[in-house]
Amino acid sequence: MDSADIKSERETVLHSWCRQADWHAPTIVGGEGALLIAEDGRRILDMSSLAECSNLGHQHPKLVRAIREQAEQLCFVTAAWGAEPRAALAQALLEKSGFDGGRVFFTLGGADANENAIKFARQAAHKPRGKVITRDRSYHGASYAAMALSGDARTRAQVDAEAFGVIHAHPPYAYHCPFNSQTESECGELAALEVATLIDDAGADNVAAVLMEPNAGTNGIVAPDNYWPALRALTRARGIYLIADEVMSGFGRCGEWFAWQRYGADARPDLMTVAKGLTGAHLPLGAVVLSAEISARLEHEMLYTGLTYCGHPLSCAAGVAAIAAYEEENLIARSRALGTALFAELKKLQQRHPVIGDVRGGHGLFAVVELVSDRAHRTPLSPWPQAHPALTNLLKRAMEAGVSFASRGNLLILAPPLVISEAQLVDAVALLDELLAAMAAELAA
Repeated sequence: MDSADIKSERETVLHSWCRQADWHAPTIVGGEGALLIAEDGRRILDMSSLAECSNLGHQHPKLVRAIREQAEQLCFVTAAWGAEPRAALAQALLEKSGFDGGRVFFTLGGADANENAIKFARQAAHKPRGKVITRDRSYHGASYAAMALSGDARTRAQVDAEAFGVIHAHPPYAYHCPFNSQTESECGELAALEVATLIDDAGADNVAAVLMEPNAGTNGIVAPDNYWPALRALTRARGIYLIADEVMSGFGRCGEWFAWQRYGADARPDLMTVAKGLTGAHLPLGAVVLSAEISARLEHEMLYTGLTYCGHPLSCAAGVAAIAAYEEENLIARSRALGTALFAELKKLQQRHPVIGDVRGGHGLFAVVELVSDRAHRTPLSPWPQAHPALTNLLKRAMEAGVSFASRGNLLILAPPLVISEAQLVDAVALLDELLAAMAAELAA
């Protein structure tokens, strides 16, 4: 079919996470590093790694080459057969995460990775319907079980979390602490204590796992430093498996291979889910990384799970190339250094613009800017998860200037590719400075 005969996606495609009548996006025909190239020739700086997944930028040559070479050799076999890139990627993941003696189960993405992690935890614990504790203001996917696991206001009405055995805890949201704490550490302590109480109230024999995001998420919450270590200690003391959802926070996004590693080896979870940065989004792939203990418990049991394309050789080849790129280009440390610089610049913007209530993150190239209408009272610019028209206008003006920022509710989420240049990062922050000033004028009008 000639390209001139192809109708616009606006007429033929059902797009996710939007009202179809509102969808008016440019067609992207290429990419290079942190830049997207539109059909009309515009070069757009990607300050969100699209869905916080293009950690390696766009069209990374090592990944493109690896995919091409694998396609010429073997495109597909099911997981009932062996495939060299699948074995290589599993070994690399176990080495980078320190899950010595463990195993890896490959999935299609993050949602089914989280669902399978729950399956494995329940089966290994011999609690087939064991309860799972997650938290409010979290996101673990958009399939029905993943929506139940998520504490997401957008999808809450679509699913009965209790029917899926899910119990939601309050989030460690220090800026608006649900426990009315006075400090970040107190909020982290009280939030972890609530998880312990929920386990004790349900009875440890009835709880299979605790599933949490160790750091970054589109919820915009970065937990206090004492929260994850406290979760690890309380779950270990009660014999409950701890699952780290690293779908967004993994592969350098938060300055480590995996965000939990910032707290040391003793903070290692029992299971870990990954996707997004696993291939730098060049191909779809997710995975569950299991500890040696859980792997041993499953060794002689039937696993009633898996989808046709799990562990697809093309995707796994991209994953092997991605891990090599992170290593060879020193991108984990680069994310940490640039993230520190970005965070410092955003704090300067906070001093200049009263509309910025809080700036969070900074462990890697991930930062959250929370916008408020009244800084003294920490009043959100708009009720969660609604977007204020002034923020919508800011995003529109940014796109007109050639920069794509991401938002959620009253949050700006900055998560550029780890390969972004320092000059590009400086230019994006300078533009944001101008746009926030324009926003202030709009709000005052």
